[in-house]
Amino acid sequence: MDERELHKRLTTLTTAHLADACIRAGIPVRCVCLQAVVPGGRVAGRVRPARHAGSVDVFLEAFHEAGPGEVLVVDNGGRLDEACVGDLVVLEAQAAGLEGVVIWGLHRDSADIRAIGLPVFSLGAIPTGPQRLDERPPGALESATVGEWSVGPEDVVLGDDDGVVFVPAARAEELLALAEAIRDTERRQADRIRAGHTLRAQVDFDAFLAGRRQRPSLTFREHLRSVGGAIEE
Repeated sequence: MDERELHKRLTTLTTAHLADACIRAGIPVRCVCLQAVVPGGRVAGRVRPARHAGSVDVFLEAFHEAGPGEVLVVDNGGRLDEACVGDLVVLEAQAAGLEGVVIWGLHRDSADIRAIGLPVFSLGAIPTGPQRLDERPPGALESATVGEWSVGPEDVVLGDDDGVVFVPAARAEELLALAEAIRDTERRQADRIRAGHTLRAQVDFDAFLAGRRQRPSLTFREHLRSVGGAIEE
């Protein structure tokens, strides 16, 4: 799958759809609670990692190597005492053809970033930039840690109002197909609820309760799989 097709299909999904697809495929759900600078913002693309050590040079080098449609994923160790990305970095990311910026840390220049319009996700904002210059870590452009997860160019990221989720690019086709099936099932269920057909009726909840009386170990997820539901995966 080429990068344009990947991006197109990702943008028809939510992070919840993709997370549920990971559960169904039996792979770790690598998600973190980050907020879009502009509510309703979305970002999708292949990861372009950069580990921050106090200077923007690592970002400029990442842009120099990046391809169109990638997403800069910044590892600032989740620090809450400094902003590592501001409006100039976001403008440069836009000029380099990137789809957005995801920061495991803080940003600043919120008003300017909103005006730029490139999607940015972070832990929040603070006025001060770095007041340090640490030694650059080995492999600063090869991987980034976001929350408890290590991600790199072999990963794809999707972000929306629920946060961000990372999936392995090698399994993107499988996960996209699963996520699309989950999305379509949930949309049909939602339409039927609006039409007066309750979710309990759709998933034959009475049958689940009867089955659990017969077999107390029966889980709702088992029952959903048997009736084609998708609300918990």
